[in-house]
Amino acid sequence: MKTIAFFNNKSGVGSTSLVYHLAWMFSELDYRVVVADFDPQADLSGMFLRDSELEPLLEATDGKTVAVTIAPLFKKTGDMAVRPHIEKITERIGLLVGDLALSTREGELAEYWCKCLDGEERAFRATTAFARLVAAANDLFAADLTLIDVGPNLGPLNRAVLIASDHAIIPLTADSFSLQGLRHVGSTLADWRKSWRKRLDAKPNKLNFALPSDPMQPLGYIVRRCAIRLDRPVPTLHEWISSIPGEYRRAVLPRNAPTTPTIDADEHLLANLQDYRLLMSLAQEANKPMFMLKPADGALGTYMSAVMRCYEDYRSLAQKIIAKLDESKPSSRG
Repeated sequence: MKTIAFFNNKSGVGSTSLVYHLAWMFSELDYRVVVADFDPQADLSGMFLRDSELEPLLEATDGKTVAVTIAPLFKKTGDMAVRPHIEKITERIGLLVGDLALSTREGELAEYWCKCLDGEERAFRATTAFARLVAAANDLFAADLTLIDVGPNLGPLNRAVLIASDHAIIPLTADSFSLQGLRHVGSTLADWRKSWRKRLDAKPNKLNFALPSDPMQPLGYIVRRCAIRLDRPVPTLHEWISSIPGEYRRAVLPRNAPTTPTIDADEHLLANLQDYRLLMSLAQEANKPMFMLKPADGALGTYMSAVMRCYEDYRSLAQKIIAKLDESKPSSRG
């Protein structure tokens, strides 16, 4: 089982849509997938579930969302639930339902992060809550993959969430703010990995659960080609795109050789996706992925051609991610 987080310090790069569509595509390829909505905005849960399905889960008091599942740790009334709720989307897709209440845990997670250096057991339990939640869900659902959606910030919540991931994929758009986010993410992931290794040295011997030992390893990046703005010269757009391989190496892979390929030849590029903005409104109305739209959903003529291209794009991306995972070393937790 492998766990992948999709993460950038810039909103609007399409992380949530990527996780949603990849979950469906991996399912199409016969993989069992757990999708973890750890972004406090919970937009991913809203993509999988209609309001009538989501509202009862958010109002339940018996552990139907991720925030309720881990709440006992922060209320100091016990550990997190042993059997988290997994909302069954299909036979091969299970969802850990998001919750706005996650945003209230930033301060406590920052405090527990510091206390891990003192070897405090509760601090390790709270800091690894998301990792243990993912592990429990994977076991219950017999998942092959877990895809994690997180918000666009570099705070304590996302640090705890990223500890739950074996790998990180960085979604990008071709603009200066997205590249700035890439620089921040690269240095932050390196710092978090280094800081987590220090905490592993301080772990108490009596812990009865495994700890992530080598999380957040970079798997690559995805470029999402947004619709061209009339106020943005095309050469500028191409300049930003061509600068991505070098920026990725400097920010995320500083020990790599200084050679910088073109983006089309970059081994770290997982996909250069079209925007498919015309399909998105149809997909939202039909409550299904863009590449599963049918003529009955309004995908007629050129729309249907775009649906077919979208399917091939996401199929190719999913297959490339699997190939990258096969190349990486086995996940080690303990």
